[in-house]
Amino acid sequence: PELERHPMFPEGVNVGAAQVISTSEIRLRVWERGSGLTRACGSGACAAVVAANRRGLSGREADVIVDGGRLNIEWTANDHVLMRGPAAVSFIGSMSDSLL
Repeated sequence: PELERHPMFPEGVNVGAAQVISTSEIRLRVWERGSGLTRACGSGACAAVVAANRRGLSGREADVIVDGGRLNIEWTANDHVLMRGPAAVSFIGSMSDSLL
């Protein structure tokens, strides 16, 4: 989106849009600089739950729905943020030794 290349962010920026569906469910889509729309973003999912909770919109634990699936995020009483969810291979490739 235009925000990724806004002059305020000369090196680019990741952009996440979160929709609070209920106190226990958030929908998140993330545009990562240089990559575009991604299937998931763990740090973005964690940030979405903490931000929603601080605004009184969610509990300290919520499921975050991303294009790649569902992540369970828990913001613990001692301020750790835990993420549980599936992992999948999205790409396999190789690199020439000359590039290493």
